[in-house]
Amino acid sequence: MGTRPGLTEEERAELERLRAEVVALRAQTQAAAGGGEKPREPVAAGGRQRWRTIVATLLIVVACVLAPLSVAAIWTRNQVTNTDRYVATVSPLASDPAIQAAITDQITTQVFTYIDVQGLTNQAVDALAERGLTPALADQLRALAVPIANGVQSFTRSQVARVVESDAFADAWIQANRVAHAELVKALTGEGGGSLTVENDTVSVNLAAFIEVVKQRLVESGFSVAARIPEVNASFVLFQSEDITRARSGFNLLNTLGVWLPVIAIVLLVLGVYVAKDHRRALVGAAVGVAVSMVVLALGLAVFRSIYLDAVPASVLPHDAAAVLYDTIVRFLRLGLRTVLVLALVVAAAAFLTGQSVTAVRTRQGLSNAIGWVAGGAQRAGFSTGPVGTWIYANKRALRVTAVAAAALALVFWGRPTGKVVLGLTIALLVVLAVIEFLGRPGQEVAEGSVTSQT
Repeated sequence: MGTRPGLTEEERAELERLRAEVVALRAQTQAAAGGGEKPREPVAAGGRQRWRTIVATLLIVVACVLAPLSVAAIWTRNQVTNTDRYVATVSPLASDPAIQAAITDQITTQVFTYIDVQGLTNQAVDALAERGLTPALADQLRALAVPIANGVQSFTRSQVARVVESDAFADAWIQANRVAHAELVKALTGEGGGSLTVENDTVSVNLAAFIEVVKQRLVESGFSVAARIPEVNASFVLFQSEDITRARSGFNLLNTLGVWLPVIAIVLLVLGVYVAKDHRRALVGAAVGVAVSMVVLALGLAVFRSIYLDAVPASVLPHDAAAVLYDTIVRFLRLGLRTVLVLALVVAAAAFLTGQSVTAVRTRQGLSNAIGWVAGGAQRAGFSTGPVGTWIYANKRALRVTAVAAAALALVFWGRPTGKVVLGLTIALLVVLAVIEFLGRPGQEVAEGSVTSQT
């Protein structure tokens, strides 16, 4: 036989691999045929395989059930034990218009709990009447008591809004929450106390410091009556639901298991894949299962959001403010589940495409042919990798393993990876693997040996 000049180097290598597989299969078939009859051994082997499948499936299912609990536990621990993460969670609330409007309304209401403008107006008119003011004019002034009260209230609310919308308020909000972080731990663990409290199925934060700032601002603006406002321990309700007590109990459990749940879930996944007869197929199933569990967690957050909004009375917290509050508090949890979802899908796709299914083989062959076509065009245009290409071709497997390991380490040591980070690392890895395939060129001896093997 002569050479086959129409085949590329990749196609020749693939042909040699297929020939070797055929020879190995023939040898296995001949060995099985000449090994004698053992009627009970195949049955026993089949039984062991079934048990391996059952155990592997059970381990993977339990791990997938624990996956969303693990994500929730990690999020809970971060909110409790990491002050910076907690402050980062609640900081945007101070600059949100809906939250600002709700806080402004509450502070304004508290101010006028202690200031009766209409009553003060009537007292002033009575005093003037005693000093000789005509009854007709006094009646006209009394008729103005309500408009005056409304005007003063509108003026006061605008002053409160200026305070709440200022950078000083945002800074005070951050500082207050940073100080209150230790008190948050007390509230969630049932110890209570401090500016953040849990009582009667309600989570609230004390507004006394903010009311004092408003009081000073009103006095400075010429509204000296505000000086009569005493020290107030008013609270702004963050959450109000009958489920808070149960949620606090659940928090205590998750806080206890927060360290171990992720470890247990990962160990069960690894054991499930290891015990399975087909490791690659088990890995695909485990990754898809984790992805599905993240979708279930996302749906659970959406359902609980609706329950929470229905449970909060509009008189306690406006609907738009409650929605913003919930979305802000759980946004890091949603970010975490999206990251795990993307990572699981990437692992599932990688495990599937490295398998021996027809789709996986054709996909790899198509990509290999595309890279080979580009490389062939570059070679015909005079591009040569020289000794570097020869070295890359000889160490292709080691370079692939190194690239995958580097991407995995980058993901592990990334501070707070997101779904975008996972996708970015995956794309970067694919680009590196494509470059390795593109630059790798067999040396002269390898090329001659490959041609000789086709004769």
